[in-house]
Amino acid sequence: MKKEIIKFISENKLSPFNKTKTSLKPANSIYKTRDAKSIHTKTLQKISQNFIFPETSNILQFFESTNNAEEIKLRQDFFKSLEKKDNFFLNLLSKPKNWWKPRYDALVVTEDAETFTKLKQLNCPVKMLVSDTDVALLESCDVVQVINCDEFSRALESLPQAVFLRNINEVYLERHLEEFSGWIKNLISINSNETTNEIKEMLNELMPLIELTNDGESTALDADKLETQIQKANEIISDKIKNLTFAGESLIGILSKGILPQELKLIIEETIKELNIPRDAIHVGIPLSLDEEELNKIIQKQTANEFSILAEKIKDNSSKLKNLPEKLKILEDNLIYFDFIAGISKFINAEMTFPLSSETFKIENSKSLLIEKPKPISFKLSEEYKCSILTGANSGGKTTLIEHVLQLISLFQLGLPTTGKISLPIFSEVYYFAKNKGSMSKGAFETLLTQMSEIKPGNKTLILADEIEAVTEPGVAGNIIAATADYYIQKNCFLIIATHLGHEIKEILPPKTRIDGIEAKGLTEDFELIVDHNPVLGRLANSTPELIVEKMANKEQKEYFKYLNNFLKTSKKSP
Repeated sequence: MKKEIIKFISENKLSPFNKTKTSLKPANSIYKTRDAKSIHTKTLQKISQNFIFPETSNILQFFESTNNAEEIKLRQDFFKSLEKKDNFFLNLLSKPKNWWKPRYDALVVTEDAETFTKLKQLNCPVKMLVSDTDVALLESCDVVQVINCDEFSRALESLPQAVFLRNINEVYLERHLEEFSGWIKNLISINSNETTNEIKEMLNELMPLIELTNDGESTALDADKLETQIQKANEIISDKIKNLTFAGESLIGILSKGILPQELKLIIEETIKELNIPRDAIHVGIPLSLDEEELNKIIQKQTANEFSILAEKIKDNSSKLKNLPEKLKILEDNLIYFDFIAGISKFINAEMTFPLSSETFKIENSKSLLIEKPKPISFKLSEEYKCSILTGANSGGKTTLIEHVLQLISLFQLGLPTTGKISLPIFSEVYYFAKNKGSMSKGAFETLLTQMSEIKPGNKTLILADEIEAVTEPGVAGNIIAATADYYIQKNCFLIIATHLGHEIKEILPPKTRIDGIEAKGLTEDFELIVDHNPVLGRLANSTPELIVEKMANKEQKEYFKYLNNFLKTSKKSP
């Protein structure tokens, strides 16, 4: 599966250096309503909190919805095999910015017209040689890269800065080294952390190339520094000859012919050697002076040698450098893959188990990912009871249970583990109609009925509805809910319908339908509702208005609330 995931990353051009997530074409989905897709998206976002790169969450689209139990098992096996990895250091990586440039100007020369055209297309600095004059002009170039030159090969061989290449792939490899330089800081960070074997192997290939960018400062002679050394040498020589005495003949030789006595020659030679002054670059005499013409020749030769040495090193690494763009792209893909597996390994904890594929819908002690401090819940649907009419107080957890079911289905489809012990059918379609937040109207009612009429039951279809009675009159809503449940049960669907109309539906309950309740059990010392979010299967939840009135009467201490509270308690005791 790793190979397929990396292929997905490459084909979709996902990069660890993109600041925003790329919008991909939606994958095949079992979620058929906007509300269902919304909860699925929230689940993916929760998982994605463990990733560093924005693009990494796109990999979750690779695991598109499936009806194949074997495919889900393969996904589960893949995630089971993941080792714990830390991806935090990926925060240190930054978008590569080229900083290295060769300290020389390179020129590629050729005699072949076809080669010249190809090099132009590669944007290489290239010149066509047609005469000896063209060759003579190359003496001023720092580095000359030679390819397909037969006629002028001998003349070019005399140039110390000439580098002879075998094929076009070796031409101006410096452009690849420029790109590579932007990666060096990232490579050092990656190399000092635990990643994958594939990334380590790539680093073993790439890290030695860093040396090619360490060309340092030039060691060629510097005219200003040499002038300073000569001045210092003259001072040393002057001090040393103060104590010397010369015979008349030696003095005449110095004055008339410029011939230096042996003692003086010895002092000069020792001083030149002591200060490491190149003898060819000076006029030896009293005083010493700079030979500018010779110095320029020496500097030009030294610089050419330095540049050609670096150019030769680059040439020697041509097989690695010419593949650098491809290698760096593969490294990018592997970094996103590493972020994915490391993030998933952080998401998975020891308490989680992998859901089982089953004809029965069973949840045991499962906690929601989408709420803070969730409490474990258990729930069940089967061939005996394919529909749950879920009753209970507001804020009791009916909506949370429905959205928890959607969350579990998403994790199951992805192949990821969940909290608790879970067994699920592999649903082919999931419809969720969330609680209507608008006002009751004829248009809203018709819209809802139209949406429900468009449900196309497949092999395994799940329908989730939350307080659909809110868009029509309570008197008829119970009948509509009962009829809807009966209709889709006959179509072999599973249903969970959250409603406040349990009492109305109880009298007309369709076959294979069960009323479940999430109950408020009382008030705390602070007069807050005590709600058991775990649904009681087969029992209609008791009404909670009395508890809410009692809460308000105790907290607000208003006469109206106290009157209501006393009235309700009294009327409840009367026969």
